[in-house]
Amino acid sequence: MTGRIVQPDDAGIAEAVALLRAGSVVAFPTETVYGLGADAFSHKAVGEIYRLKNRPSWNPLIVHVATVEVARDLAAGWPINADKLAAEFWPGPLTLVVRRATHLTGVGADNDTIALRIPAHDVALRLLAASELPLAAPSANRSEGISPTTAAHVLRSLPDVPLVLDGGPSSWGIESTVLDLTTDVPTLLRPGALALRALRDVTGAIALRGAETVDGAARPSPGMSKRHYAPRATLVLAKDVRDVEVDGPVGVLTYEGAALDGAEILSADPREYAADLYAALHRLDDAGVATILVQEPPQTEDWLAVRDRLGRAAAK
Repeated sequence: MTGRIVQPDDAGIAEAVALLRAGSVVAFPTETVYGLGADAFSHKAVGEIYRLKNRPSWNPLIVHVATVEVARDLAAGWPINADKLAAEFWPGPLTLVVRRATHLTGVGADNDTIALRIPAHDVALRLLAASELPLAAPSANRSEGISPTTAAHVLRSLPDVPLVLDGGPSSWGIESTVLDLTTDVPTLLRPGALALRALRDVTGAIALRGAETVDGAARPSPGMSKRHYAPRATLVLAKDVRDVEVDGPVGVLTYEGAALDGAEILSADPREYAADLYAALHRLDDAGVATILVQEPPQTEDWLAVRDRLGRAAAK
């Protein structure tokens, strides 16, 4: 392991900024999950993200910015819904997809759209302000793996990341909601931490994305691959985990009201469940189980993001 975890004091932020300005990468905390950040204007730096994560080139990156003004500068157009949503939810776990400005020559240069957000985390905002850079930053883990919600998770997945700023556990624990504003009706590309009803209160109608995008095809948002967020162990979703028989060591993940002896029991509240989902999957992986049986969550809109993550984690 060559990477280091450092505290996000002035010295730690300064060291991270120096690495970013030199074209390297830095892992940093956000309220959703830890991100692997690089200068969004640098082809070389963005390429390092893809190399370290073993991320396919067709899978785009979200660009994190410090202010709405920076976001507008990176966009070819700024719809009225972008202003409304930014005013209501930024900083926060909402990513907006808009048309990309042509002067952005690093991330998104092969796509006519760009995904933007302002994170709601003091360390991330201090890093953005000190670096004076927009930071392309996917989750700081190997492609298709469980997203990290602690600094230790980052180095277990990506030991060659030179520096990880330790901001403690991520409070939301699940990725941002991604909304496409380039369509006639705002379109949900990825369910996430921010609930759909909150978005509808601002924009009115929201369309749901249709058929899955084939891997290898261009896409406007991350989180659209068939298999994603997966533990090392095989994850099996079941309506009743007691009815499933598997060989080898087994871990069980369920929620209050559907509890079983010896299981990882998460909250029956979807917000609280989401906040601990990845951490629970990391714990079960670390325990060395071969299979993780997961009790299917309720089929309601409040559980949309959790069901999306578990469905992709279970995909073959």
